[in-house]
Amino acid sequence: MNARLDIKQQEPEAYSIMLNFEKYLGKIELTQTHKNLIKIRASQLNGCSYCIDMHTKEARAAGETDQRIYVLSSWRDTPFFTEKERAILAATEEVTFIQHRLSEATYTQAVNALGEKYLAQVMMAVIVINAWNRIGIATEMMPA
Repeated sequence: MNARLDIKQQEPEAYSIMLNFEKYLGKIELTQTHKNLIKIRASQLNGCSYCIDMHTKEARAAGETDQRIYVLSSWRDTPFFTEKERAILAATEEVTFIQHRLSEATYTQAVNALGEKYLAQVMMAVIVINAWNRIGIATEMMPA
């Protein structure tokens, strides 16, 4: 692959805004486990190898099990995720694939499992990682 532009270098103000968005995520109530699941799953869906590599390493360092990381792409078919995590993963998938909308069933399940404020934070975390994925993919960032 050819080297592409560096967003941080070409648009430092926009990159700074993205970093501030990331700092916001560090201050909200979402647990680190939930943030990691969102980042990994959205990155899998978008095919961002750079972000998958980074966030699986971060998740493992934070105590996430290899087993849960390995089966994350088929989370519906395993007993390894809690009700809250299932609601978060379903919402992550539907917000990432927004052309199909966040369904009423998924929205209701998530509100019931998480509450409105926590769901709002989940949505913001999904939006942020999707933006990072698009930067990584468009600029062909590769894992080290």
